[in-house]
Amino acid sequence: MERLKGKIAIITGGASGIGRATAEKFIKEGAQVAIWDITEDIGKQTAAELGHGTRFYKVDTASKNSVEQATQKTIQDFGKVHILINNAGITRDSTLGKMTDDQWQQVINVNLNGVYYCTKAVSPYMIEQQYGRIINASSVVGLYGNFGQTNYVATKAGVIGMTKVWAKELGRKGITVNAVAPGFIATEMVKKMPEKVIKMMEDKTPLSRLGQPEEIANAYAFLASDEASFISGTTLSVDGAVTI
Repeated sequence: MERLKGKIAIITGGASGIGRATAEKFIKEGAQVAIWDITEDIGKQTAAELGHGTRFYKVDTASKNSVEQATQKTIQDFGKVHILINNAGITRDSTLGKMTDDQWQQVINVNLNGVYYCTKAVSPYMIEQQYGRIINASSVVGLYGNFGQTNYVATKAGVIGMTKVWAKELGRKGITVNAVAPGFIATEMVKKMPEKVIKMMEDKTPLSRLGQPEEIANAYAFLASDEASFISGTTLSVDGAVTI
């Protein structure tokens, strides 16, 4: 089934992890993919391995200029953009008392400003064609908080707020805007954590396992498809019931 046939998708943070799994899923569903990532070597390798016209663009989503230049280049190369997956994100965890201003600002710059810059740059092209799908990566911690993640939680809660605003503003232009809130996902970064930490995550999840990047990609693909054409302004938790 090619639910995204003929669609052009930008995936930020698409070089690895959930972003790469999303690129793979979208290609299987018939889309062409523009990978935006700051890691050039991995990004180029990923694009080459995925094939199917996948292009890599070195983009610092925390930089307005970088995002604007990448948007222009992507439109130049593909002609249109139908889907924007604001997936890029970082963590700089620390408790409030120990968090530095730099840790705070780095996470705000990528996870919040980056989503704003990308959507601000790409949405005019969607408005022009009266069609678009914007999907923002939030997190279950954005809904429920988490110890030692003041900066990360602030950004992920902010993303949910922006999602609701943009759904209201852009809906009349034929654009849906939604968020996905992953739980504990077995990315390469998580797999490198101590075994006892991974076990703790599994024990906290009623399904007794970590989620797979492909399961988040599946949620992105559904929300990007015409099957979700009347879903907008929502935050879909994909977390194995960890938040219940």
